[in-house]
Amino acid sequence: MNNKVQVHSLFTDFDISLFKSGKHFRLFEKLGSHIITVDGVKGTYFAVWAPSAKAVSVIGDFNFWVEGQHPLHVRWDSSGIWEGFIPGVGKGNLYKYKIHSNHNDVKTEKADPYARFCEHPPKTASVVWEADYKWKDKAWMGYRKDKNGLDKPYSVYEVHIGSWKKKIEENRSLTYKELADDLVTYVREAGFTHIEFMPVMEHPYEPSWGYQLTGYFAPSSRFGTPEEFKYLVDTFHRNDIGVIFDWVPSHFPEDAHGLGFFDGTCLYEHPDPRKGYHQDWKSLIFNYGRNEVRAFLISNAIFWLEQYHIDGLRVDAVASMLYLDYSREDGQWEPNEFGGRENLDAISFIKELNEEIFKNFDDVQTIAEESTAFTGVSKPVYLGGLGFGMKWMMGWMHDTLEYFKKDPIYRRHHQNDITFSLAYAFSENFMLPLSHDEVVYGKQSLLGRMPGDEWQRFANLRALFGYMYTHPGTKLVFMGGEFGQSSEWNFQTSLDWHLLEYDVHKGVLAMFSDLNRLYKTHPALYEKGFSAEGFEWIDYGDANNSVLSYIRKGHDRENDLVVVCNFTPNTFDEYVIGLPRKANLQVVFNTDDIKYAGSGFMSDKEEFKSKKLKEELHGKAHAATIKIPPLSTVVYKML
Repeated sequence: MNNKVQVHSLFTDFDISLFKSGKHFRLFEKLGSHIITVDGVKGTYFAVWAPSAKAVSVIGDFNFWVEGQHPLHVRWDSSGIWEGFIPGVGKGNLYKYKIHSNHNDVKTEKADPYARFCEHPPKTASVVWEADYKWKDKAWMGYRKDKNGLDKPYSVYEVHIGSWKKKIEENRSLTYKELADDLVTYVREAGFTHIEFMPVMEHPYEPSWGYQLTGYFAPSSRFGTPEEFKYLVDTFHRNDIGVIFDWVPSHFPEDAHGLGFFDGTCLYEHPDPRKGYHQDWKSLIFNYGRNEVRAFLISNAIFWLEQYHIDGLRVDAVASMLYLDYSREDGQWEPNEFGGRENLDAISFIKELNEEIFKNFDDVQTIAEESTAFTGVSKPVYLGGLGFGMKWMMGWMHDTLEYFKKDPIYRRHHQNDITFSLAYAFSENFMLPLSHDEVVYGKQSLLGRMPGDEWQRFANLRALFGYMYTHPGTKLVFMGGEFGQSSEWNFQTSLDWHLLEYDVHKGVLAMFSDLNRLYKTHPALYEKGFSAEGFEWIDYGDANNSVLSYIRKGHDRENDLVVVCNFTPNTFDEYVIGLPRKANLQVVFNTDDIKYAGSGFMSDKEEFKSKKLKEELHGKAHAATIKIPPLSTVVYKML
């Protein structure tokens, strides 16, 4: 093979100006490896940012991994970019960059930060790749804005690809193509509107669940090729299901082939360990004040939304980015220039990220996993917010799970735990998350948290989901929860699909399908999901009976729904609730239905008539006397 590296560039002067100023948000088109033809000769153009290098070579399977065989040329414009065209190198060739640093004469051997594909771990080389996929989701892309709107039903199934289902006889996870058959069908039948993948970008360490990334632009080769992953996304879209990516701009691992100490200096990470090292996760933190690093991250977000038709990004660990003292003791952090604890560079980066995403894609969502009381997380940047579309409601999750794990006999003393979320439910655009974090590290599965005998545990779980789906906000449930997985999640094994041989587990899954259908077909549950106008208490004070009653409202009052939750095993033959107007209450959903392995205490055909009151009840002029099943959430249509 010709050893000569030809001088060639994909960069214009304008590209370089944008790159230096941190405003080039399509760097994936320029940096990395690109198969092109120069003067009639096909080969690969390589470009890498390494400003502290005094020499950079491409090493690979085409030159026996020998340094100096294919040296890149540094640009003259002080951009720190090294580039060159190597004839004959093409799709499937393996490569890395050998970087000889000016700093202490250090040499590093790095995977390409912009590689589109990587070797199957534990191997760590980058792979030259070119896209060859014809999308078939034009219809979805045309109407997905309607599917992703904040006034639309949004129920998310969170999945860890490696452990959703295994080929037991072959001791392996399903491939992207196999998931396009099994997973897509399952999610469609369960009725979810969206799926959220825990990070699928390439990562070296499986126990990190994908949250320690090295290949930011490459779907993991563990499950197939980039084209096969696109096929999976495409198949979801053609089945009317949106795809959300779990995205990690908060930290990255120290692995030798990764971004850390890239050119012998702290290039991507902040050089001050008080801002550049995450003690909890033993990982490095991006330097959000460095223009080229900001451009790298924003380009990465744009890449997945554009090249892979992703419909939303759930941004991981936002709280760790916002605060300089996050998980640090006094003396381990330094205040900002105004004496505060906020990371001003990170806040500026997050705002710019969201502005760029929504400027380029007005039909997607960004969702913050943010656990503090930081204000305006889901408010637009022009109103002083961070610009996310939604924020995880961690307070609701914590209070609700704490409440449900208590024996029902004690719940009367904790009524405030289950009602407090409504005091702040409309301060952000909240998503209610029952995520993977709640079913690991000894916390037990959701079913395992529920008290009582087997019947009560399943009834509690069904009531929890019914309450969740009728509470304001969008929904997220981690895989296994929808059929009552009994054991804690283990990323090394498959979900316990054999449990669906049992009626109690089949009942939970059947209920989930109906619950998602209820959510999607009743506008009162989503049209005003982020507005106080969409919710009205009937009675939150019946602590003695652990009963809640409330109304969910949409744009048309004819669609109003009444919800009654009973969080004890007691039943009520005559329970009186106030109503704002004359109406018959018709049961449209009941978690205690016998078809869900419930008690069948109340027929799903029952109606309850209201009557005019002489004196108001619960501040309402009318009332209805209803039945209430044990450990249940019941939804009524007001006719």
